[in-house]
Amino acid sequence: MNIPTPAATRTLTCRAVLFDMDGTLVDSTAVVEEVWGEFAARYGLDFAEILRTSHGVQAADTVRRFAPAGADVVALTAELGAMERVRTAGIVALPGAADLLRSLPAGAVALVTSADRTLADIRMDAAGLAMPATAVTADLVTRGKPHPEGYLMAAGLLGVKPEDAVVFEDAPAGIAAGVAAGIRTVAVGPNAGELPAGVLHIADYRAVTASVEMDAAGRQLISFRL
Repeated sequence: MNIPTPAATRTLTCRAVLFDMDGTLVDSTAVVEEVWGEFAARYGLDFAEILRTSHGVQAADTVRRFAPAGADVVALTAELGAMERVRTAGIVALPGAADLLRSLPAGAVALVTSADRTLADIRMDAAGLAMPATAVTADLVTRGKPHPEGYLMAAGLLGVKPEDAVVFEDAPAGIAAGVAAGIRTVAVGPNAGELPAGVLHIADYRAVTASVEMDAAGRQLISFRL
């Protein structure tokens, strides 16, 4: 019998950690598919194509892309948001996410999500996860993922250079945003697509541990074992 060789443990050291939300910390797949399915049916949109391309992207950008010509994108986005905010059944934390978040220094963690702040609060609460003190939500940026603005803003708010941070992301748009920001990026889960060079991949956080120590200058270092 051939026994598979265990994957080598990988280590990343950083000063700040930036997490996406949906698909990365929070499993909201059932809710997202339900809401977009109803929305697509209501307006005769291509549901399969929406699912294929919208993951990790701001809702307004997806509505703008698929809405019928002449549609009021702002009104449609508001309508979709209202649907999303009342659906929480089935939302759970990814395996190991709660323990990992609790192990990290609060001042070194940020959430960077394509959801607005209201929806982010609702989904994090539904999953039983504490909202990081630093959160960059859709309403705080002018350009959504795959643009790097959100991740660069979060690094700045935490007072670190991009090269001193690590991003955890699940979707191609978010992974592209992390890479474009010049931040080391870890893909999470099954929907990451073809990974850019240098991007690591984990299934979830059950095998991920983090330790915190101080460097010679008294600055905090976080070491991840993946």
